[in-house]
Amino acid sequence: MSNDEFRAAMSRLASGVVLVTAQEPPLDPDDPSAPGSEDVGMTATAFMSVSLDPPLVLVSLREGSRMDELLDEQPLWAVSVLSESQRHIAGRFAMKGRVSDRLLFADIPYTRGEYTDAPLVGGALAVLECRTEQRVRAGDHTLVIGRVLTARVPSADGGPLTYFRGRYRHLG
Repeated sequence: MSNDEFRAAMSRLASGVVLVTAQEPPLDPDDPSAPGSEDVGMTATAFMSVSLDPPLVLVSLREGSRMDELLDEQPLWAVSVLSESQRHIAGRFAMKGRVSDRLLFADIPYTRGEYTDAPLVGGALAVLECRTEQRVRAGDHTLVIGRVLTARVPSADGGPLTYFRGRYRHLG
């Protein structure tokens, strides 16, 4: 089986789309002139609930990606479940070779998580704050299992953004 055959088969599995966010700590917290913390975000379609008791979720990250490296050091992160009207957010944070994340967040409404201080996207169908419980290497990805610290459903408007056959779609 080739990578293309596997990719084509898996593209037939519809999945929800989330934005995973975290805050990168300052480079040198003891130096007031050093750059401060920076928000980091990544679109993910490999996200799922794992357990109700305790509440656990899992996100799959490409090994060596910026988010994989950040969550290896930063245990606190957040997830915003994107609505069908937030396709532009998903596309923006999925770009390869993109500009700084600071610019990507510039015109997106968000609040900060109470526990994680990570961005929680306004208008998302649900938002969760998590703390990493376990990291598992799986092929060319890292499975990050997080304990859910808070879960809210701030918006009941619209349906979910889904990913199917290599494109963002909405139900209907």
